[in-house]
Amino acid sequence: MRQKITILGSTGSIGVNTLDVIARHPARFEVFALSASTQVELMLSQCVRFKPRFAVMVSEPHGLELAGKVKALGLDVEVLSSPQALEMIASHELVDSVMAAIVGAAGLAPCIAAAHAGKRLLLANKEALVVGGDLFLHAVKQGGATLLPIDSEHSAIFQCLPEDPAAWPARVEKIILTASGGPFRARDPASLRDVTPEQACAHPNWVMGRKISVDSATMMNKALEVIEARFLFGLAPEQIEVVIHPQSVIHSMVQYRDASVVAQLGTPDMRGPIAYGLSWPERIESGAAAIDFTALSAMTFEKPDPLLFPGLQLAWEVLRAPSGTTAVLNAANEVAVAAFLGRRIRFDQIHGINLATLAAIAISKPESLADLLALDALARASAEGAVGRLAH
Repeated sequence: MRQKITILGSTGSIGVNTLDVIARHPARFEVFALSASTQVELMLSQCVRFKPRFAVMVSEPHGLELAGKVKALGLDVEVLSSPQALEMIASHELVDSVMAAIVGAAGLAPCIAAAHAGKRLLLANKEALVVGGDLFLHAVKQGGATLLPIDSEHSAIFQCLPEDPAAWPARVEKIILTASGGPFRARDPASLRDVTPEQACAHPNWVMGRKISVDSATMMNKALEVIEARFLFGLAPEQIEVVIHPQSVIHSMVQYRDASVVAQLGTPDMRGPIAYGLSWPERIESGAAAIDFTALSAMTFEKPDPLLFPGLQLAWEVLRAPSGTTAVLNAANEVAVAAFLGRRIRFDQIHGINLATLAAIAISKPESLADLLALDALARASAEGAVGRLAH
């Protein structure tokens, strides 16, 4: 029988690439449900091609627009609009796998719903772990879900680790997350005040959405990935290292107790880790090009410059802080990046917003999803206040 797939965030880059992989294997996968926020025309074209049972638009006006277009075309697709609809399509009894590709904390609730329902959860939304932390992992364990990382770095680590997680503590010395360094790796830190959103979104290697492209430029994406790795692999913060590898050929590495290193290599194409997650423990054709080793230039590695990427160090600081601090950092960064993309603050002020928010919020350990969402809302309000003070 074909696997039934729900894609949360089908109009983003991960969602589009997931549909590309699925289309290559029509006998193996079928699309059960799709979700998006505002991109009606792209969602409509996906409905026409993949014929899902449900299409969810988070924005109600856009949901109404999509419903009208679906009806006009005579498509047998039920259009829904509500946050609860996201949880429904993530936990539906007919669904086998859920691709979680909604950017930001908005993806947390449907991820937890999928976890409680015992789904194979393909996690491309790192914020589910950054915000949800131990609460999210508890839901995975309680529901008997299978959690598979889709971020290229975490997929690489997963592929390099022993198959039996019980063997990880005794064998693994540390994991090494690689980073491209983004578009400003060679910039003078003093020049970052003049960076435009267009420049920040022009990643040299990867095609990504605007928010994650800015996070790559500040290396906050790597800070969030350090946090995600801590929860995914159960390592101490000091067992996680970041190294800049501008060529993006090695996606990450595991160093073992005997000092040997196992690395996962591939072209910078998200269809690779997506195909691995969809087919695990098997491997299927992804559409990604193979590496031509004879055409590779030299592979280089360097330490991240703390003056150029001050936000990176926050990962280890918040992991050592009280539970919930990682959620505050994520919320602050989402607000700050949105403010930069909206031209309300400068690029070099993003880090200051994050610091101000972390300093302003008194954190008590969240005991439930409601606690996490309340903490997220509090942090966002504080960050918006900090943005407002800078903008005026």
